[in-house]
Amino acid sequence: MADMMRNLPALRLVAIAAAAGIVAGVTSLYVMGGPDGNTGETAQAGACAANAEKVAALEPAIGGEVAAMLPADPPQSMSDLAFNGPDGEAMTVADLSGKTLLVNLWATWCTPCREEMPALDALQRENGSDKFEVVAVNVDRGSDEKPKAFLEEIGVDSLAYYRDNSMDVFNTLKTRGLALGLPVTLLVGEDGCLLAHMNGPADWASVDAVTLVQAAMGEGGG
Repeated sequence: MADMMRNLPALRLVAIAAAAGIVAGVTSLYVMGGPDGNTGETAQAGACAANAEKVAALEPAIGGEVAAMLPADPPQSMSDLAFNGPDGEAMTVADLSGKTLLVNLWATWCTPCREEMPALDALQRENGSDKFEVVAVNVDRGSDEKPKAFLEEIGVDSLAYYRDNSMDVFNTLKTRGLALGLPVTLLVGEDGCLLAHMNGPADWASVDAVTLVQAAMGEGGG
């Protein structure tokens, strides 16, 4: 008993050191964020914040048929936005890096979506390239049968078939304050950063839409 009493100060020091180690470990985990932690998101946000001047330069091209477009405020990364590609495999916007993208979420049960689909197809047909793509993501629940039949019925043949039957892509945008309903459209730069966004339909085959896309690509309007 006497030996235990004599060792109490030492035991207290060991306990304190252990507690300090635990706190330091937790702090380290929080700061580092781990492989999927906060540091990656912070780095992406920082990179997109540098696009503020590009977003400001885009504003004069917003008008007419695309007047409902809102400049990104603040610019944020869309690189992790996930859906399935034309091959049915999971992908993200990051897989399309190097292109300016017009990402459009649509569904067959959404009347405005159905009405603007031919214009999106025309925009891709006339302006699609290795530098620009219309990424129309269908969010119907269930199988591919209904959306594919609709696209075939109206003669859409220039748009690649992107798909998310879980609605996760819509819900992700909703939590970010970018989606209120369908259709929702995002103008994304070649670095995956959001430049502008819109809720509701537009005439994407119009001169105004082409001018906006050209401005996003840094080509000027006309």
